[in-house]
Amino acid sequence: MSSVGFQGDNLADVQVLAGTLDIDNSPLAPYADCTLAFLADVSQRLLKGQTARQFPDIAAFAYWCRAAHLKELKGRFLASEYASGRLGRGLALHIAPANIPVNFAFSFVFAALAGNANIVRVPSRDFAQIELICAAVAESLKQYSEMARRLAFVRYPATAPATAEFSAHADARLLWGGDATIARIGALATPPRCVDIHFADRYSVALLDGAAITTARERDLQKLAQGFYNDTYLMDQNACSSPHMLFWLNASKSAQQRFWDAVRTEAAGLYRLQPQMVMDKYVQVCSDIIAEVGTVKVGFDSLLTVVDVSELPRDLCGLRGIGGYFYQATLTHLNQLAPLISDRYQSLLYYGLDPRFLQQWVIDHRLRGIDRIVELGKALDIDIIWDGYDLVTELSRIVDAR
Repeated sequence: MSSVGFQGDNLADVQVLAGTLDIDNSPLAPYADCTLAFLADVSQRLLKGQTARQFPDIAAFAYWCRAAHLKELKGRFLASEYASGRLGRGLALHIAPANIPVNFAFSFVFAALAGNANIVRVPSRDFAQIELICAAVAESLKQYSEMARRLAFVRYPATAPATAEFSAHADARLLWGGDATIARIGALATPPRCVDIHFADRYSVALLDGAAITTARERDLQKLAQGFYNDTYLMDQNACSSPHMLFWLNASKSAQQRFWDAVRTEAAGLYRLQPQMVMDKYVQVCSDIIAEVGTVKVGFDSLLTVVDVSELPRDLCGLRGIGGYFYQATLTHLNQLAPLISDRYQSLLYYGLDPRFLQQWVIDHRLRGIDRIVELGKALDIDIIWDGYDLVTELSRIVDAR
């Protein structure tokens, strides 16, 4: 067993929420039994009582970590040609994004499943979800002593020297955030063999078939609106996978109106625009009108604003909405979209289209962007394969024998 004990003035601002900074950084095999049992126990604790009912994102995380799903993931991994002879890389450092409460927990799970010990810096903001997950993890660690020295959930200011201290001992780093944050942390010294995985700022779009909207049954349209709400409003469009721009194929004005009417109905029963966002949203609509971005199809209010883009800019990534603010454009052919796709594009959400056809379209056009093609309503369904990375493969090493 190897270990590293973190202490000293550089860690003066570090608060340990769960686990310990006396880390056992020896690698495990991917999907080790002790890791799976521990994560399943955390899942059960979170799914009990009122916690999961109060926070849908905690429920989604706990459901993802249930024993049956972990067993399925392990089976998929063992069936791959790259499964044999692997160990984790050692110690993984995670810098979680500030605006997504549960992302830190998924990041930890991915690296743990790959066989790594983990130090996870959680967001500085006091999200209730963080406290609840850390509390469940701390309780589970009492039952799984083999995991107790393999993780630390920590909180400290972004400017503290702790990140440099942890980086100096990291065998892998998962860096989530804006381009400036990743550049700053990426410049810190690490061991020569440290592997960095950058989850930088990305942009996502949706592609809808208007004919499918027109013929959809009311209950199917309601389900679609609910899925779109979950993809966008739940995180106030902050997630990289939340679509800001909607492209229409085979679209009529009536099809578009039918979709947006369903979205408005869904949002009316669930969404409350936060006071601090009201002015931001108003400034955005004024800016778009002044810049002649397009026509405000659905007027400014607390639920929904839609802008018909009159002329597609070469870089769409500046068209970002908040609080139920979206852009849309109609395509006469899918190939009109190809020149717009850069490496900053992450997810393509679809409705009424064949995902395999879209996958082949991305490959045939040799696009530098679009790493995920998922059905509308599943934008936030994070998985082992994310941002184009197979994370268990990336975060483990091959012990070759021939």
